[in-house]
Amino acid sequence: MSITDWVLHVDLDQFIAAVEIARHPELRGKPVIVGGTGETKRRAVVATASYEAREFGVHSGMPLRTAQKRCPDAVFLPSDPPAYQEVSERVMAVLRRFPVVVEVLGWDEAFLGARTEDPEALAESVRSAVAEETGLACSVGIGDNKHRAKLATGFAKPAGTYRLTRNNWTSVMAHRSPDALWGVGTKTTAKLAELGITTVGALAAADPAELAARFGPTMGPYLRALAHGAGDREVTATGHVPRSRSRETTFQEDISDRAKLCEHLSVLARRVAQDAELEGRPAARVAVKVRFAPFITTTRSVTLPEPTNDGVTIERAAMEVFDRFRLDRPVRLLGVRAEFGKP
Repeated sequence: MSITDWVLHVDLDQFIAAVEIARHPELRGKPVIVGGTGETKRRAVVATASYEAREFGVHSGMPLRTAQKRCPDAVFLPSDPPAYQEVSERVMAVLRRFPVVVEVLGWDEAFLGARTEDPEALAESVRSAVAEETGLACSVGIGDNKHRAKLATGFAKPAGTYRLTRNNWTSVMAHRSPDALWGVGTKTTAKLAELGITTVGALAAADPAELAARFGPTMGPYLRALAHGAGDREVTATGHVPRSRSRETTFQEDISDRAKLCEHLSVLARRVAQDAELEGRPAARVAVKVRFAPFITTTRSVTLPEPTNDGVTIERAAMEVFDRFRLDRPVRLLGVRAEFGKP
């Protein structure tokens, strides 16, 4: 990679909360929590929280009731996906005005591939344009590959710019826990700790054979490569193409009655079929997710005879998959997913 080839990672700060605050300016500066229907039901969870709410320990995925206990003065709002999609599209349109390649990752983030001698100046221009056109703040990570750019954004937040390359990788990352790496979770970090590997630097210096023995011949070397900051450098304009569409519901009270569960499953399957039809992509597989009380989740699926978005076919397939489950415990969550074939 030449000195003029850069990867920028643009990440909208507290995106969902920011969209809601833009629609409700009177909430600016207040703790705002978005999730579910906006009511603090027992099993609804936080979709996102404003920085003010995060100061109380509120985070995504937390039950709304827990969030309310931690931040009783917060304003709770319902999730509004169509509004977030519309704002996201406006942001991506702004990014595409620049002489860069835009690879959309989701509602609130994208990689930019750029040829420039001053990536910081480009990053500041992007941040200014997004703020001027949409009123939203974003952070920009600059890297010599996607991995480093993605991690750099974490150091840039909120509303800043940060560069992470091979030149400062060791000084910035070596002392950090392995789960600071993009794609390394807490379970893998715990397994690494069993080997005495507790930092990124130690992982980078680890014996490849030992890692391969513990994590497999593919994952072991991959983890070590991540610790060295390795990553993909190619940014493509293919954008974010969903691999599936899913619907699920969490019951306020556990359900043991199969007939009632089948009724819910039928509704979910029909909604998924409608989503697939709107997507314009036929489903190749249908999966059903069942979460039993207290918190055991099982997913099973079936390949359809031929790809389709026909509601009757998808519903029938979901029912067939559901019949494979042994309902010996109450069910707290039910979900249906339509998986698309390769485009």
